[in-house]
Amino acid sequence: MALLNGFGCADELAANRAQAYGDGVFETVLLNDGRPLWLAEHFARLQAGARRLQMHIDMPALRRECDTVMASACGRQVLKIHCYRRSGGRGYQPSNHCADRLLSLWSAPRSDCWQRGARLLLCNTRLASNPELAGIKHGNRLEQVLAAAELANTACDEGLMMDLSGRLVEGTRSNVFLVKSGGLLTPSLQGGGVAGIMRDKVLQYAADHGIACRVTGVGPSALATADEIFLCNSVFGLWPVTAVGCLHKKAGPLCRQLQHHFESLFYV
Repeated sequence: MALLNGFGCADELAANRAQAYGDGVFETVLLNDGRPLWLAEHFARLQAGARRLQMHIDMPALRRECDTVMASACGRQVLKIHCYRRSGGRGYQPSNHCADRLLSLWSAPRSDCWQRGARLLLCNTRLASNPELAGIKHGNRLEQVLAAAELANTACDEGLMMDLSGRLVEGTRSNVFLVKSGGLLTPSLQGGGVAGIMRDKVLQYAADHGIACRVTGVGPSALATADEIFLCNSVFGLWPVTAVGCLHKKAGPLCRQLQHHFESLFYV
């Protein structure tokens, strides 16, 4: 027997491992009139995350289902692909390694941060360190939920999150880059955080154009000495950072160079 808000519901809902344990992986893909941005890369990360969780996704079926959903999309939308372990018994130990597939379409968020820049909050909520889950986009996002709640009733557009030792990791929904002396610096994700598709594209751009880039531990004090700061993800693209708390920055030339390179992918 299962009740939802006092009313009977399907037992399958109570047995759903996504809602019970966050036992799954997901992707959010930007669509422009049904055309997906970097769908192959999203599929690759989805599969890599599923392998880490010892979960099998029927990729041919998922591709067909994505095609069906994307055919109905128009304008700027976001396709959410959620794959979670099929239910089977009660308890943490899984008895099933096959994944259910849930697809949904959402309106793409709107913001003027691409041009005006983003204002950031340094969040109090910390990210736990777990190399077993580092880099993948798994379904347990409670740390991000708590951090995002800190943004309520502020003028901030995004929050920066640190690990338990006080090193910068990422934004609540983005990766972060610092510019120093013409080179890039971005936090290592060995202990936690999401290895973003857009982050990979920026790293590849830097390698292709001879821009020095270091992936390493970054303390929050580095924000004050950075020439530029910018955020990125594969839905909003690149946001220059104009403020972190009371620290003020200007949108710099390297971020604008990257925006010029990628703009046609996000605004067509």
